[in-house]
Amino acid sequence: MKNDSGEKLINDLNAMHEKALMGGGQKRIDSQHKRGKLTARERIEKLLDKDSFSEIDQFVTHESNDFGLEEQKFLGDSVVTGFGRINNRKVLIYSQNFTVLGGSLSLVASKKICKLMDLAEKNGIPIIGINDSGGARIQEGIDSLAGYAEIFKRNTLLSGVVPQITIIAGPAAGGAVYSPAITDFIFMVQGISQMYITGPDVIKSVTGEDISHEDLGGADIHSAKSGVSHFIAKTEEDCFNDVKRLLSYLPSNNYENPPKINSNFELKKDEILRKIIPEESNKPYNVLEIISRIVDTNSFFEIHQYFAKNIITGFGRINGNVIGIIANQPSEMAGMLDIDASDKAARFVRFCDAFNIPLVTLVDVPGFMPGTHQEYGGIIRHGAKLLYAYTEATVPKISVILRKAYGGAYIVMSSKGLRTDINLAWPTAEIAVMGPEGAINIISRKEISDSENPDKKKTELIDDYKEKFANPYVTASKGYLDDVIDPSETRIKIAKSLDLLSTKIQSNPRKKHGNIPL
Repeated sequence: MKNDSGEKLINDLNAMHEKALMGGGQKRIDSQHKRGKLTARERIEKLLDKDSFSEIDQFVTHESNDFGLEEQKFLGDSVVTGFGRINNRKVLIYSQNFTVLGGSLSLVASKKICKLMDLAEKNGIPIIGINDSGGARIQEGIDSLAGYAEIFKRNTLLSGVVPQITIIAGPAAGGAVYSPAITDFIFMVQGISQMYITGPDVIKSVTGEDISHEDLGGADIHSAKSGVSHFIAKTEEDCFNDVKRLLSYLPSNNYENPPKINSNFELKKDEILRKIIPEESNKPYNVLEIISRIVDTNSFFEIHQYFAKNIITGFGRINGNVIGIIANQPSEMAGMLDIDASDKAARFVRFCDAFNIPLVTLVDVPGFMPGTHQEYGGIIRHGAKLLYAYTEATVPKISVILRKAYGGAYIVMSSKGLRTDINLAWPTAEIAVMGPEGAINIISRKEISDSENPDKKKTELIDDYKEKFANPYVTASKGYLDDVIDPSETRIKIAKSLDLLSTKIQSNPRKKHGNIPL
């Protein structure tokens, strides 16, 4: 006997699914495409492994009846939520649906996102958010604001527990920017991504400044100037590929180690490393050339590539094992530390420490950037963040001094005194309170001025200072370096040190938390 009622129920279910998949309707979907943007579900489909997505709360609708909202109810409301896999690893994901009331955050949309975040905590799974929203749903008033607060709270509590990744794939304004800001990594796409606290219209009314959305909060601005965004991509598809690559370096949670892969890159001497640093101590070079020869082939993945370019941060692999790399960049500002570089490196160190990623630091730093702009901007406070981050970190820490390591900047860059496990140096290393010329100008000023030939005397004193202090052997003789190595053996030495430290156990004094100088 045919079960007509059962068939009808299935047909009704399928109809509901089809209705939910249409979001705000075909007209709004077409409008999204005309803007050069994918829809919420198209984004999920492109980012996740094929057929791996399972949606949650597809039939949720808002319960508001003010300002005509009772006539604008859509299944799933303004966000698509669920779980799936990326490269066969579990992820939780939400994607704001701009076709539904401009992606504005309602109370129920917040509850959907919070449900995912709670699942992330209980199951130790990374969470990815795709933001494309007009902000708080004004018609809901305080309920919408309370919804944001619930998300921010979970962002904060999940920090250091599971990786949190944000993709900005449209506008993010006002309070909406603070959830991304708390997450670990932000991706932006040129031409379609904007982030700002107050928009161009408000700025113009308050300050008189006339500025476009793109110049105020576009991908280029946040990737190079503000440092808010860690990655920039030309297209959404490029962005998704970068997200997939980033996840390949990260553990799923703070109880796991980062994923190891098989590596065929040999541990052997690389004599080219002996030739990269110029003989002239003030001549720049590109530290990326050194990094690329130390890590497994094509494994270096730079973070914050366009921001604070005087310091390099990124992930790489040695023998298939993930490491976090921090390196001064002599080709930019001579590799000096400034406010932005200190912030960039400190945040990266703390992320690696939270997720069990060993740190390798390559040092060539002549000091902190001088000047009133830096001093007034609080370089003391910002530089202290990096010092704090290195000291607090309990993961394996290895440093290699390539050339200059002067003054307080030497200390800050993972020196032995900051609990670094293995400290190495190349023979080209110059380790001192300050550069030889500056030191002699201070400590031997009278001797130089009283001599018959001041220039000759100054040169003699500088050479003597270099021999006595500005070399690695004095530091090594006092135990502040564990070894002075042949540059060609750098990869070998780091690999052996990582193997030694793979069983490292270290903890910090019991406390609620420290008070990093924010």
